[in-house]
Amino acid sequence: MKKLILSALIIVLFFSCKKESEGKDSNEKIDSLDVKETTIDTLNVVKPNKKSIKEVKAELTAKGFQFFDYIDEETYDTIIMQQYFMVFLKSGPIRLQNEEETRLLKKEHSAHLSKMYKLGYADMYGPFEDNGTIRDVTIYNVPTLKMADSLAKSDPMVKKGNLIVEVHPWWAAKGYTLR
Repeated sequence: MKKLILSALIIVLFFSCKKESEGKDSNEKIDSLDVKETTIDTLNVVKPNKKSIKEVKAELTAKGFQFFDYIDEETYDTIIMQQYFMVFLKSGPIRLQNEEETRLLKKEHSAHLSKMYKLGYADMYGPFEDNGTIRDVTIYNVPTLKMADSLAKSDPMVKKGNLIVEVHPWWAAKGYTLR
């Protein structure tokens, strides 16, 4: 009788362990297939869909972006380097307005940069704090220097002559974030 109970217990344990390990294996398989779902992490930051290297390259090519890739020697990951455009907004020749005009221009300038970000043209922007010649920087995620220059020059403060535009091509790893 003891042997029968012991055998039954071993069989139950075997099947319950097998079931648990099958669940882990299927989760690992799902992870390795790069399931295309948008997830939200614990900070409520939406993480974008994971795309294959081939899909990212095809998308960049179709949109006219310049890029190249290489294999990271440490991780063996494929790193895609994309050309972005760093725009420096520098002090312009016109600096004489009253406080109300200045406030309105700054509001329009902020709205322009916010619009560029929302439309996906600008990935990052912000002012410098040192009160030097370079007032702001914007990183444009567009395929050409001409497009970055045109978008930057549509800024109300540039149009009024308060700021001037200086554009530089800049290479950065696609998908990397600030830390």
